[in-house]
Formats: sequence, C-alpha cells, structure tokens
Amino acid sequence: MTTARVPKLPLDEAKAAADEAAVPDYMAELSIFQVLLNHPPLARAINDLLATMLWHGSLDPRLRELVIMRIGWVTGCDYEWTQHFRVASRLGVSAADLVAVRDWRGHDGFGPAERAVLAATDDVLRDGAVSAANFAACERELNGNTTVLIELVAAIGAWRMVASILQSLGVPLEEGVSSWPPDGRSPAAD
Repeated sequence: MTTARVPKLPLDEAKAAADEAAVPDYMAELSIFQVLLNHPPLARAINDLLATMLWHGSLDPRLRELVIMRIGWVTGCDYEWTQHFRVASRLGVSAADLVAVRDWRGHDGFGPAERAVLAATDDVLRDGAVSAANFAACERELNGNTTVLIELVAAIGAWRMVASILQSLGVPLEEGVSSWPPDGRSPAAD
C-alpha cells in the first residue's frame, strides 16, 4: 500500500481547482490529480501533455499502452500499471498481452512493432535514451513517420515522469481499486 506524502484534495476542492486550471472535471476524480491539483498550473501542464497523446496522438494506442505498462512494471509503479491496465483493456488490448510486458522478449504474441517500441522503452528506462539500433527498428516499424517517432519518445519520457511523480508523492490507488491486475502479482514478487 502506498503511503501518501502529499495530501489529496477533497473531491469538491479538486474539482474547483480543476475548473480554475482548465483541467477536465473528471480528472479531479483520480488520485493523481487530487494530488497534482495542489499545484494547479502544473496539473494543467501535465494533463495537457498526457491528453495530447491519449486523445489526439498519432502513435498507435495499443503500442502506447504497452509502453506505459512496461514502464509501470519496470519502475514498480502500481498506480500506473493499475490505471493503464484498465485503459488498455478498454482499448481492446488483451490481458495476456498486457501481462506479457513483464517479460516481453519471451512473448510470442508480439510482432516487430511491439518488440521495437518495448526495446526502445527499456533503453530509456536503463540508459535515458533510445539506442541507435532500437531507434532504427522503431523507424522501420513505424514507417519512418517522424510525428509518430517523436510521440513515441515523448510518451516514454512522459509516463516515466508520471511514474516518478506517483511514487515520489506516494499517490494512492483510488478507493476500491485492486493492485496489480489481473493477478495481483507485482515486480517485487519476482
């Protein structure tokens, strides 16, 4: 269980802060924004960055969600894993593929595009940048689309940042949400 380091705003205060910051009201229902809305301008900037990729992005949503799930797993970020397990499931990504990001190299269900973006994700998590070889693989698998390549790198960086924020501030899961779906297994158990 996560120990909160910064208090969550009560829902009514979070919604008022969201209105003031031009963050959608429904975001104020999430624990991450109940914490971030203690700093409304920053909450807006983070919301705008993530919303651009979530709702207006060019990167295939399946690939984006696999990247986010990999970051959640490698960083041990329960909140990111749990939230995006639900997001990805709603987008039609199978539970088997989501769980497979734990050890993606051994999963036969991933093709060249999934392998390229997951290798790029691991590069950033390990080294802070995508290697030349893995960037070339992403470029090939994403058809050389510059917009998509930039968005891939931005998504990896953004959700890595979000995992750091969540863990550093001790943002708890929402009430009634179970940890580490679908099986409760966390990286600490490995």
